[in-house]
This record gives sequence, structure tokens and C-alpha cells, in this order.
Amino acid sequence: MIEELGDATLKRIEYLGRFARFINHGSRCSVLSLVQPRSYPLIWSQMNAIGVGSVPVIMITGAFVGMVLAIQAYDQLAGMGLEERLGVLINISVVKELGPVLAAVMLAGRVGGALTAELGTMNVTEQIAAIRSMGIDPVKYLVAPRVLACLLLTPLLIIYADLLGILGGYFVSVIQLGINSRAYWDFSAQAVELWDVVTGSLKGLFFGGAIAIIGCYKGFTCREGAQGVGEACTEAFVGSFISILVINFIYAVVTKSIFLTFWPIKSLL
Repeated sequence: MIEELGDATLKRIEYLGRFARFINHGSRCSVLSLVQPRSYPLIWSQMNAIGVGSVPVIMITGAFVGMVLAIQAYDQLAGMGLEERLGVLINISVVKELGPVLAAVMLAGRVGGALTAELGTMNVTEQIAAIRSMGIDPVKYLVAPRVLACLLLTPLLIIYADLLGILGGYFVSVIQLGINSRAYWDFSAQAVELWDVVTGSLKGLFFGGAIAIIGCYKGFTCREGAQGVGEACTEAFVGSFISILVINFIYAVVTKSIFLTFWPIKSLL
């Protein structure tokens, strides 16, 4: 039993080492691709595939998050006579947490799974080996454009999800529930600050990087056959989802500490 435990531990350490080397290699190639104009067509192509294709999913996710929040929170606030402040609850929740996290989860399912399936199929059919045999770095050619596309577009998609969530909450609150429109926007403007919007959107850099790196790594290291590709896609989504939750917690702790350091008075209001 001790030997089995030690063997499993060594395998985990080896796996983490390979993953860390892949992250380091992918990060260096991504930085180099930014300063090499000949890499831009590859980045534009991935931005189109990742960004444009994800807009409908992000639109639906953001809109229904705002609408569901309005339906669920209205009765509690109306019982206290605070229904006009419903926009504060909806917009703060969407901008700071629900919008970024749910948008990233949807991207992990759509983009992360697609990256893993695409690169996994290339790995199984030895296309990656063929690229390497021609003297081309497959990480620079295949991974860097995908990582950069996710890094650049995930914050923009999160902003889009926030916008649709705010509009969805407004539609249900004002049109369906009859809350005063002027009061809805006035209270929301007083509560939601630029800090909330910026920090919520910047999460996308970390979420997008995690989704792209995990998806590409799983594709590069998947086992042979259709079953191996399918397992890699599942592992990529689960790993991306857990990473999003962990990153979100750490990010919340760090940003709150920064806010309390520079604006301690506001935190007490």
C-alpha cells in the first residue's frame, strides 16, 4: 500500500512538472507572438472562432441571469418596501460575480472543449508530430494564438454578459414587475462603481488564460483513440471549472485587500 501511495504521489508530481513546463513554454511563445506581426493572422483567426462563435451563448447566459435574479429577489425586497433598490442587487451581483463566473463557465464548456477536441484530434492523427518534424514549434504555432485570443476576448465577452444581465434585470423589474424606471437606474448608479466593473472584467484575463492553457494541454497529452479525446475534453472542462472557482476566490481576496488599503473609508459606508 505504501509503494502504491508513493508511486501515485510521484506520478502526480511528474504530471504537475510537465504542466508547469507547458505553461512556461506557452507563456513565452505567447509573449513572442505579440511582437511578431507574422503571427497576427493566426491570432485573428482564433479570435473569430472563439469570440464570434461564443456571442450567442454569452448573450443568453447574461440575459437570463439578470432576469432570474429579478424574479427571485423581488418578493424579499418588496416585503421590506425596498423594491426600488432591486437594481442595486441585480447589477452588483451580475457585474462583480455572476456575470464573469457564469460567462467563464460557458466559455470553458464551449471554447475549452473545442480546443481540447481540436488539438487532441491533431495529436491522435500525428499532425502535431508532423508540425514538429518540419522544424516548427507546435506550441508557438498552435497554442500561443489560442491563448492570446482567450486572454484578449474573455474580458470583452464578460462585459457583454454583464450588459445583457443588466438589461435582462431591467426588463423584468421595470416592464414586468412595474418598478419605477428612474429610481431603478438612480439607485443602481449610486451602488455600482467603476471599481466593480473594472475588477469584474479583469477576471476574464485569468479565466481566459486558465481555460486556454488547460484545454491546450489536455489536447496535447490526450491518449490514443476517440475515447482518449473524449476523456481529455471532460477533464479539460472539469479542470477549467475548478480553476475558475479557485481563481475567483483568490481574486476576490486580493481585490478586497487592495480596496480596503486605498479606500478604507468607503468600505465602512
